[in-house]
Amino acid sequence: MRRASGTPAVRIALPFIIAIVGLAAGYALSVGLSGYFVFLAVSAVVAAIAILGLGIVTGSAGMIALCQLTFAAMGAWIVSLLNTMNAPGGFIVWLVLGGLAAGVVGVLVGLPALRLRGVNLAVVTLGFAAAADVTLVQIQFPGSTDGVSVLRPDAFSDDRSYFFFSVIVLVICAVAVYFLQGGRWGSSWKSVAFSERGTASVGASVRSSKLTAFAVSATLGGISGGLIAGQVGLPFASSFTPIQSLALYVLAIMSGAYLIDMAIFGGIVWVAVPELLKRWGIPQDWAFVIFGVLGVQALTSGSNLGQGIRNAWWKRQAKRDAATAVSTGLTSTGLADSPATEAAADREEARVDSAPGAPVLVVEDLGVAFGQVKALNGVSLVVRENSVLGLIGPNGAGKSTFVDAVTGFLPQHTGSVSLDGRILNGLSATKRARLGLRRTFQQDRVPPTLTVEAYVRFVARRRLTNSEIDDTLAFFGCPTATTRLQSVDVGTRRLVEVAANVLSRPRILILDEPAAGLSHEEHLELGRRLLLAPARFGVAIVLIEHDLDLVRSVCSEITVLDFGEVLASGPQADVLADPAVVKAYMGETEML
Repeated sequence: MRRASGTPAVRIALPFIIAIVGLAAGYALSVGLSGYFVFLAVSAVVAAIAILGLGIVTGSAGMIALCQLTFAAMGAWIVSLLNTMNAPGGFIVWLVLGGLAAGVVGVLVGLPALRLRGVNLAVVTLGFAAAADVTLVQIQFPGSTDGVSVLRPDAFSDDRSYFFFSVIVLVICAVAVYFLQGGRWGSSWKSVAFSERGTASVGASVRSSKLTAFAVSATLGGISGGLIAGQVGLPFASSFTPIQSLALYVLAIMSGAYLIDMAIFGGIVWVAVPELLKRWGIPQDWAFVIFGVLGVQALTSGSNLGQGIRNAWWKRQAKRDAATAVSTGLTSTGLADSPATEAAADREEARVDSAPGAPVLVVEDLGVAFGQVKALNGVSLVVRENSVLGLIGPNGAGKSTFVDAVTGFLPQHTGSVSLDGRILNGLSATKRARLGLRRTFQQDRVPPTLTVEAYVRFVARRRLTNSEIDDTLAFFGCPTATTRLQSVDVGTRRLVEVAANVLSRPRILILDEPAAGLSHEEHLELGRRLLLAPARFGVAIVLIEHDLDLVRSVCSEITVLDFGEVLASGPQADVLADPAVVKAYMGETEML
């Protein structure tokens, strides 16, 4: 089933429609609110912007950052400094510069994230927040000792209009984050959060993915701090303490701040909970305890409020769609729905249209050692254009090690690997993927937080038309482009992974057990698709599989590994009839 026409236009127009509604609501509130409630409303908007940024680095990119309000302090400090200097441009220019300065600092703070993860990264970011807090207490904000208050924009000088100005900034930030999340940056953030190896294997830079997440998050934090400076006039370090950054992180985790609406909800909660405690005569510090309890619940459950609401809605919608499909007699088709009688014709078509050509991948004398253990020893093979080469062997034969070494995940190997005559030795996995050497994984490396289309476009790394995506997905029996990956099983996600990599137009694609999770019939149907793939997509394939029926149906040539060495290599019939191969695979029994 193809997507409905006009869907891309709706996706582009929708955020702007919501933005207009948000601006109208903000204007109405600016007219209706008064006094202390205006101050609380500005505080909620400012907190929403900070949480929105935190949602990128924690929710989307999956890193722990406990210094968001330190970036806010940087933005406030820059705005205060430019204010005391009477710098040209006024508050709006100062606000932008404060955000950019915080973004630069965010990149510097994010550098440890290239090597650190989890608790270690949390300690580094919290330490940075603590050091910055001590520094701010000592040096103070520019103008604070002289009582030089930050000047607001002339058109938004009173509290009500300044609230509306903060809403405008929030709307702009939210729209920007929406398009970033839906683009390559957003896909790379979600991919690196799920699997760094999977990200590198499609030619995306893990380093850039992490640093851009920190940069955007810090920029939004800096903008929120600049707004605080305009709100209070004289900012002080007490507004940006490490404990507040920690509480903000917990609130972001609990609410699901990578979702824009939940970031706004988090900003409201950030202000509402302490205010309610004050009105009930309870010390406001108890708000941190409440946030902590909610954060522990979110971390232990593995979900968050925003995602939980969406999952419930999508589940209900899926049931309704399934009921509609049954009532109308519609059923989805997958790999197993294609007629098996076409297999022989397809094999003949593949032989005619995809005759092996010049060598694409040449591996010579490849060796990998872990200490004294030789995982690979003198492995050589050649993969030609328009061919499907089978790489088989018993468990522990070295197949996965071979793939890791060839694709750049084990660069310290001996021997040589060349692609179209270019030596790849020393190149990273990312660079090899960009040159046209792609792979899939035994484990699930497809980020479930993306849609099928978003994942395919991210992996392909080139412009794709909707029809091109739809045709390829249909060819491999994948779900439609608008399907959320978290709603499909692992076996189906493997098919999507294959289709996405094929759409990247690689010179060679190494498939590491792509049929895992599929039924036997689906194995054979996948083989039928792979048999046609070289002629249809111009890609050479290396197929690693334990299912010999699938290997027989696809591969004209086979290489067998055993204990890290090539046991046999050549035409399929000769290799599978080799007594040494039979013994390695089946002991002394006959191979079926």
